[in-house]
Amino acid sequence: MPIVNSSDWDAFFSNHPDSHILQSGLWGELKSKFNWEIYRVISEINIGSEKEQIGAQILIRSILSNWSVAYIPKGPIGAPGSNIFRKNTSNFWTEIDQLCKSRNAIFLIVEPDNPFSQGVSASENIEGKNLPPVGFQRGFWSVQPKQTIIIDINGSDEEILAHMKQKTRYNIRLAERKEVSVSTSNDLNAFYSLMILTGERDRFGVHSERYYKLAYELFYPSSKCELFFAKYQDELIAAIMVFASGKRAWYFYGASSETNRHRMPNYLLQWRAIQWARDRDCEYYDLWGIPDESIENLEGEFTSRSDGLWGVYRFKRGFGGRIMRSSGPWDRVYSPVLYRLFKYYNNFRGLSLN
Repeated sequence: MPIVNSSDWDAFFSNHPDSHILQSGLWGELKSKFNWEIYRVISEINIGSEKEQIGAQILIRSILSNWSVAYIPKGPIGAPGSNIFRKNTSNFWTEIDQLCKSRNAIFLIVEPDNPFSQGVSASENIEGKNLPPVGFQRGFWSVQPKQTIIIDINGSDEEILAHMKQKTRYNIRLAERKEVSVSTSNDLNAFYSLMILTGERDRFGVHSERYYKLAYELFYPSSKCELFFAKYQDELIAAIMVFASGKRAWYFYGASSETNRHRMPNYLLQWRAIQWARDRDCEYYDLWGIPDESIENLEGEFTSRSDGLWGVYRFKRGFGGRIMRSSGPWDRVYSPVLYRLFKYYNNFRGLSLN
């Protein structure tokens, strides 16, 4: 079985600058501190007369006695232009199966990193060419958001701003006029305190303080993470933690206080993060996570809805990116009986794999 060590995986990952950060060795190291076993598999496939490599970082977590769940977040990483589910990848999936079965996995969740524009309807993409081969089925559980907004950050400040909604540009400038200052920080205690307050107010799950600290400590030394604070008169009023790898940057975590919201600190925070990502040669900035709805529904309902991710969509849409939707999740089932029990249990308890 072609399981590779972390240094070999890092070399493979670095040769694929379009790859998602959730497949990076550093992300695997982060998850390994929180009850995940990490394995990396690289296999050769034939593309015409050429041989290319395909690889995946697989996360495995014990859930029921000796049983586990396996998960490939935003992968595998395939040869350029290849479909990770095409027939000539069957040997690769056989190797993945052997690993999962050796760890008593009930099933494997695969969430590919193959976003497509909503210019073509989601139903056409999912029901058509993005269907997986025999051996997979449509997954019942999305671990990561299915849909996001990705901003093209190639160009000057003026060119990036020109693609934003007029109101967003106005709010960025308003924050500056209202004396909001944005700076980088390493004060993870203050960030976590603000995350707790925001999570309680907006009713979303928050990682442990140790999680955020370790994420920062792993990624910051190689300039792949930055923590931005927005303050007014030395009071912390909003903060975001962003990550970068290869050609992309991601906004994963954010928090804000109830006070001074009229100063629009979140707009200026995102703008500074976009500039940071652009200045370190990223080409795209992923705002991460909006409702999994059609463009028609999103644009028709965002002014009247605030449940779930609707409130953040109203904010994120103003930055002028493209709505992108990933295929999947796809499940590969190894124990059908336990799989059905797990689905029932998950529907009842609402488990999380993040």
